[in-house]
Amino acid sequence: MSGTQLGPDNIGFLLAKASQRWNELLTAEFTAAGFPEVRAAYGSLLVPLFEEEGIRQGELARRARLSKQTLTTMARALEGDGLMERRPDPSDARATLVYLTPRARELRPVAQRILARLEKRVAAATGSRGRAELGRALRAIMAIESGEDPGRSRPA
Repeated sequence: MSGTQLGPDNIGFLLAKASQRWNELLTAEFTAAGFPEVRAAYGSLLVPLFEEEGIRQGELARRARLSKQTLTTMARALEGDGLMERRPDPSDARATLVYLTPRARELRPVAQRILARLEKRVAAATGSRGRAELGRALRAIMAIESGEDPGRSRPA
């Protein structure tokens, strides 16, 4: 059979199952470290906020690669779990700024340790060259533009 394979070797299936396993490992590690409220999906918002907090919701959505609607839903969940808070932008009453809570700031070094341990497990499973190649491949997949088929030539 040529073309796209429907089965356990399909790239989409493998990505989904690898992501599912990664999330299971993260959940178990966060729970063991005393942060049972932290869900793996929260990383989409926490990682950009660990880099810079006090940013507008629209900017956070862009950095997280999420729609504004999805960001709003996730932000409510993080607020409910006491990990972030939204405040009015003092320079623009229509805008909202997003901040980490003290609980989320406590999480940061714990998350760094957990992720370092998991990265070591990935390197052990794939080899250091394999881990680097995996990172490059995942970034390339993230950069694929919607509707573009790299196998086809585009009209001039």
